[in-house]
Amino acid sequence: MISVQDQPMAGSSPELQRSLHEILGGGILADVILWRRKNVTKAILLGALASWLVFEVVGYTLLSLVSNVLLLLISILFLWAKAAEVLNRPPPPMPEMHLSEEMIYEAAVLFRFHVNKVLSAFNDIVQGKDPKLFYTVALCLWLISMVGGLTDMLTLGYTSIAIILTVPALYEKYEDGLDRCVKLAHMQVKMYEAVYTECLNKYFIKAKKWILEKKKLITDV
Repeated sequence: MISVQDQPMAGSSPELQRSLHEILGGGILADVILWRRKNVTKAILLGALASWLVFEVVGYTLLSLVSNVLLLLISILFLWAKAAEVLNRPPPPMPEMHLSEEMIYEAAVLFRFHVNKVLSAFNDIVQGKDPKLFYTVALCLWLISMVGGLTDMLTLGYTSIAIILTVPALYEKYEDGLDRCVKLAHMQVKMYEAVYTECLNKYFIKAKKWILEKKKLITDV
């Protein structure tokens, strides 16, 4: 379990702790990331790998791939329909495809909500209202720029999907051992930090005494 607090007290209530599934939202997305819907997760990984191979290895562009797929699809359906007329068979089972006004409205509302959130955050940054948000966004953009200079968009997208669908699942599987390692590393860092702080304080105290002694000698002279 991942504790809400940095160091939970022994015998604390389970309500103070949240599982990784709950932290990820507890919905379908969390199930997919943690491999609780294995078929969906495998399909996403295979689809991402296939896309990377098609665009990076084979050399297809998005426009050429979409055009070829649509050409193949409509050719098969057209020949199927013509053969069905000749052989007195039912036509291809194609549902009626259309977008309803409700779907368009819901998509527009969702898009407007997220765009307004981004614009609000942008206004807070440019007006200096939220320095923490500014530093966070600046750091993220700098990291994206650094990573973007080392790889292309498709490779980065496939790598990100692979990490998202593997690291949380591995953490959930080996959660107890990893938590112990993290706590041990945290204790080591705290110990070295205390030693460093103590040595630094001693140095400043000695430097202050030396400065005071020098000032005293100058005033005596």
